[in-house]
Amino acid sequence: MATAPRIAVFGSVNMDLVAYVDAAPAKGETITGREFRQIPGGKGANQAVAAARTGGEVTFLGAVGDDPFGTQLRSNLVESGVEVSGLRVEAGASGVAHIIVEGDGGNSIIVIPGANGRVTDVRDGDLRLLRGSAALLLQLELPMSGVIAAARAGREAGVPTVLTPAPVQELPPELLDATDLLVPNQHEAAAITGEEDPLRALEALLRRVPEVIITLGAVGSVYGRRHEEPVRIPAYQVAAVDTTAAGDTFCGAFVVARAEGQVPEAALRFASAAAALSAQRYGASTSMPDRVEIDKALARG
Repeated sequence: MATAPRIAVFGSVNMDLVAYVDAAPAKGETITGREFRQIPGGKGANQAVAAARTGGEVTFLGAVGDDPFGTQLRSNLVESGVEVSGLRVEAGASGVAHIIVEGDGGNSIIVIPGANGRVTDVRDGDLRLLRGSAALLLQLELPMSGVIAAARAGREAGVPTVLTPAPVQELPPELLDATDLLVPNQHEAAAITGEEDPLRALEALLRRVPEVIITLGAVGSVYGRRHEEPVRIPAYQVAAVDTTAAGDTFCGAFVVARAEGQVPEAALRFASAAAALSAQRYGASTSMPDRVEIDKALARG
């Protein structure tokens, strides 16, 4: 059996406090929800779990607080097969995310950074864990100084960097200069480029980074590399109940597939199958499929 690719994730870890409702309340409105769940999440941790479940040997770099949530978040990563020697413990609260999931599976999220907000740099221990990885996954739920430092460290170590630009914000040139693959969704791509059309947004982004994937929700995804024709992959048609972790599942699965040597089109199909499975389940890390489930979904077509 082939050796599992080593994947590093430098990112956020939160406790998700999830309310399930038929429709989100308007300003000043009080409604009755259908259900509440407390689920480990955070974009960084979600991508780490997704990559581990799809076949990667994953190391997580980030921070939790010294509160009960921090203990639970660390345990969840360990139980998911993620190596956590790079997970710092900071005094105070862990990060939390308040999530409203509507009846159609759509969501809105408020993130309170907690310990994540103190990850402003890369430490020597992080550098040792990063070296030799097949990819470094980054997001924007940590302070920008920390994300830039990690991207530069990845570039200096010869590790390809993969950035999910969420929550969407202005991307500094020094971060883009150290990014190999950018993975925004359609709304993030439009916010960054001013282009609503995904193919135009793709073209604009490829002037700034070598490779781009724009995820298009139920429509699928489009991949581009400089000086090559774009590749468009349709999504699997499923009845979504919660799309909170679909994008992070897609990213983690795609990176593992590419690290294993799959060509972009095959890796996109693999990631699309993983995201579709995730969207049919509730929660973030709790929704993510394993490799056997993804392979079965691909075999069904």
